[in-house]
Amino acid sequence: MTAGSSWLEQLRRHRNEYLAALSATLAIFMVVCTNAWSSPAIPKLLAEPDPPVSITADAGSWIVSIQSIGGIFGMIMSGLTVDRFGRKWPFIGSAIPIITGWIMIALARLPLLLYVARFLFGVAYGIAYGIVPIYIGEITSDAVRGAAASFITMMAKLAILFEYSVGPYVGFETLAWLGLLGAALFLSTFVWMPESPHYLLGKGRTDEARRTIRWLRRYSQVEEELLAIQRSVERASGDDTSMLDLFQPQYRNNLIIVFILGIGINLAGMQAILSYAQTIFAGITSELTQAEMSIVLGAVQMVTVLFPVFFVDRIGRRPLMLWSSAGSALGLLMGSVYFTLDAAGVAVQPYGWVSFVGLVLFVISYAFGLATVPFAILSEIFPKNIRAYANALFGILSGAAIFAVVKLFQVALDNVGAYLPFWVFTVSTVLLFGLVFLYIPETKGQSLDEVQEIISRWRTRREIEEPITDNKQSMSRAI
Repeated sequence: MTAGSSWLEQLRRHRNEYLAALSATLAIFMVVCTNAWSSPAIPKLLAEPDPPVSITADAGSWIVSIQSIGGIFGMIMSGLTVDRFGRKWPFIGSAIPIITGWIMIALARLPLLLYVARFLFGVAYGIAYGIVPIYIGEITSDAVRGAAASFITMMAKLAILFEYSVGPYVGFETLAWLGLLGAALFLSTFVWMPESPHYLLGKGRTDEARRTIRWLRRYSQVEEELLAIQRSVERASGDDTSMLDLFQPQYRNNLIIVFILGIGINLAGMQAILSYAQTIFAGITSELTQAEMSIVLGAVQMVTVLFPVFFVDRIGRRPLMLWSSAGSALGLLMGSVYFTLDAAGVAVQPYGWVSFVGLVLFVISYAFGLATVPFAILSEIFPKNIRAYANALFGILSGAAIFAVVKLFQVALDNVGAYLPFWVFTVSTVLLFGLVFLYIPETKGQSLDEVQEIISRWRTRREIEEPITDNKQSMSRAI
């Protein structure tokens, strides 16, 4: 059987799992449209002769960065609600601030409304990113969990491509009304999807959980998996938990991974580059316009991010992360050198294509691993009883890092030059490569129980003395 036919057979076998994951990640499309909106929208407000809202460059940087503050609150909300009210309905509720925010932007005539709308977008962003890795981790089987989690980034890049392609060619108000499309797609599909069987079993709704697993797996003999999930839920529910449980000694390695994913990856600067894409391209000499370079950037990301969907469960998480961080560092280095020489007065205009190629290499490499694999890892590295807290912590760390990067990026552009933040991004990505190499183990094809065991032993004396085998029969197949 060829690789292509094997993949098609897997798609047919797990199609309901893929369908539920695809519908859930439409929420990511919905919220990332709000994030990418700033690249085409802010230049309209700063450069057009009669904008609907008059702003300064400093106000623009606050409009861009305040969303990450809202994201922190959204992550906290997801952590407080996901185990109390389930995964499905808090997730659906994330569409409310999105709808409200787009209407506010479309009708805005004062900067204050843009601040409030962006904060609401951040809340929805935090809720969506706080819940979707949990939901996907709990509805998918071991063989497809990594590929399904890759849908998160695939939808994010599709949203970026949409905003970059449409934004420069429509009016400010029209762009806001078009943003409602994401919420409409998400609500019209996900409302029909099932609740997580883990949550249902935790609430004693065994028959409903059984029906859900049968629909997801597309076969009726699910009693063994149902019993395994039940045992895991009972173990996880044995004690009351809180955010402080994340800091217990047995979760030390897990926590290190959360810090690497939450802070290290965001210091690579992708959010700043995407938010200010057209502004950055204004400093690059090229035959393409700023808008056209942004579209190329979005299209390249969209195509590249499809590869991890096919390879994350074949090649593995760790190799993709290492290759991704190495390629990202090289691409950023090319941009750093170009902007440094430009600031030094060297005539680099004929070589503007070098920096553009560097940025394209960066987004390709980043999309191939750093943008995708972390969500597969987050969906599996903690037990059920503290998984929501772990995702909330990840969101808080990410929100703080993104706010600092996005806000300070504009300050550096205005007062120093693009070369300074690009060198910071380059060095940070090199350090990230080292941290991934040291602290993130390979977990492909393992059950959730096995993943947590692997991480607890990673880079410890215990791992050397008691190596983990691939004995699937000795452990529960699911959480």
